[in-house]
Amino acid sequence: MTSTTTILLRDLSDDGILRLTLNDMARRNALSEAMMTELGRAIAEAGEDSAVRVIILAATGPAFCAGHDLKEMTAGRDAPDRGQAYFAAVMAQCSGVMQGIVTCPKPVIAEVTGVATAAGCQLVASCDLAIAAQSARFSTPGVHIGLFCSTPMVALSRNVSNKHAMEMLLTGDMVPASRAAEMGLVNHAVADNELTERTMEMARRIASKSSMTLATGKRAYYAQCDMPLAEAYDYASQVMVENMLAHDAEEGIGAFIEKRAPQWRDA
Repeated sequence: MTSTTTILLRDLSDDGILRLTLNDMARRNALSEAMMTELGRAIAEAGEDSAVRVIILAATGPAFCAGHDLKEMTAGRDAPDRGQAYFAAVMAQCSGVMQGIVTCPKPVIAEVTGVATAAGCQLVASCDLAIAAQSARFSTPGVHIGLFCSTPMVALSRNVSNKHAMEMLLTGDMVPASRAAEMGLVNHAVADNELTERTMEMARRIASKSSMTLATGKRAYYAQCDMPLAEAYDYASQVMVENMLAHDAEEGIGAFIEKRAPQWRDA
């Protein structure tokens, strides 16, 4: 299936890998209101589509995503409240998109080329996995223009250590892909000409698993992250019990014992 949407391209492969491609090069794939609407809708629809097993988030052009559309946001200052209500609405919309990625039952992989700055860096950090081209770069540069990257900070601080996050936030410096991999912002930094191949390889490995199991695990992972240790173990133990009673766990364990390939029902 291929979309006719101009700023967000959609393509679903036969093996259930949905590629969502940011395609607004004129605005460096900025998270304009229109882009956030398209992306949020696409992620929500994919989460409910049984044909989709894994989502790849990619981009065209020299920028993966330049963050918010500052020209669009500046125009909001013309309102009597100097844009307060408009800014609040944009931040709420953006936060909704990022949380939608996290709560989506399908694994989401960022395939990063070019630069990912501010909310664009936040977008990468919000994905479950990320693979970057060696030439890719990342930053939270709000401090350069008097605007601390407070919302990107939320996703960033949940991916890298405090010191690394604060260095990016306080300096606004560009971080090369190799350093981003060392910090944990991305999983791998690979040669530019191998990026799509490596991303698809990972996506296919994940897509071959039971989608029920993946959804169970993704939901449980994010739920337990902020729990105290004992509460997290109680919660995870309950999830394991429920998972053990599912068909695919019984089938998968049986297949392992019998040394055969499992036949998933995604249930």
